Amino acid sequence: MSGYVSFAQYYDVLMENASYGIRARFLDETIQKYNHGAREVLDLACGTGSMTHELIKLGYDMTGADASADMLSHAAQKCGGKALFLNQEMGGLDLYGTVDAVVCTLDSVNHLPDERAVIKAFHNASLFLNPGGLFIFDVNTAFKHREILDDNVFIYDTPKVFCCWQNTLCRYTLRVDIRLDFFAPLGDKKYTRESECFSEWYYSDLFLKDALIKTGLSHIETLCGDSFTKPCESTERLVYVARKERQSLWAG
Repeated sequence: MSGYVSFAQYYDVLMENASYGIRARFLDETIQKYNHGAREVLDLACGTGSMTHELIKLGYDMTGADASADMLSHAAQKCGGKALFLNQEMGGLDLYGTVDAVVCTLDSVNHLPDERAVIKAFHNASLFLNPGGLFIFDVNTAFKHREILDDNVFIYDTPKVFCCWQNTLCRYTLRVDIRLDFFAPLGDKKYTRESECFSEWYYSDLFLKDALIKTGLSHIETLCGDSFTKPCESTERLVYVARKERQSLWAG
């Protein structure tokens, strides 16, 4: 996940409808509901820092970590020195201290390539949480991979870039392989073309809850998207809320 050189340039343009403000307020409500008074928060796999920025505006002391230096360059500019940013992978986290909550949003967990990588990421999140601290993350559901992402093609036509987003679904594992082709205008009817490829993996509810247990985290609840409603068969994104109860039992 350390690439995303081309994607970083256009990420904010393609994600302009991500409703970061709404999602940040939901995270704030959730954090204060289960850990009232929490202030120190890590935005794990923070990307270009849009969620980090929204949480800063809500009064949190923020740290952001991401494997992509290019993404972090945009994040640092966006947050104007009000957050500490670390160029670290989810499985290689090494903070300067502990935090009250770790949030990991926009299906970043789905970008981890296997179950061991997920457990390692959970272990590191747990390691740097204060006792009673919260770990809140979201994942795409099987429904979204099968019915929404599938083998579909999405087109984004903006003044800054034209993007062709192509998905290929493995129906056995529900992994979605993604290819992005970016066409940026140069003037005089000329364009530059850049491409980016990555995959999103599906992880079951049973596995995710077991991974939380192994890493010293107790599952509190699973929610439908950024709401306090319960999931249904057509839920596209699940939000898991967990609390640190003890030290992680995972030994690598």
